[in-house]
Amino acid sequence: METKRDEYVTKLKAQLDRWNAEVAKWESQASKAQASMRAEYEKQLAVVRQHQNQAIDQLRKVQAASGDAWTELQRGADEAWAAMRKAFDKASAQFKK
Repeated sequence: METKRDEYVTKLKAQLDRWNAEVAKWESQASKAQASMRAEYEKQLAVVRQHQNQAIDQLRKVQAASGDAWTELQRGADEAWAAMRKAFDKASAQFKK
């Protein structure tokens, strides 16, 4: 069971790293945007950061869980990740305009 948890955590960390790289690009793009667009970009980034923090919190809970307890926490992590993906996709569409 430990191996499955480790694989799950590794997968989530890899996804988080990809999101972090993209968010860094958006932050750079937002800082260079005109004032009218900067406010919208910052709003999108704030939503992404909020979901990102929730996803990281769930990831930490899964990592800290012992034995089979992590499988109970997996649902919460999956939900947090799904919310992050939704916020990320929405922000991505905004930044590609």
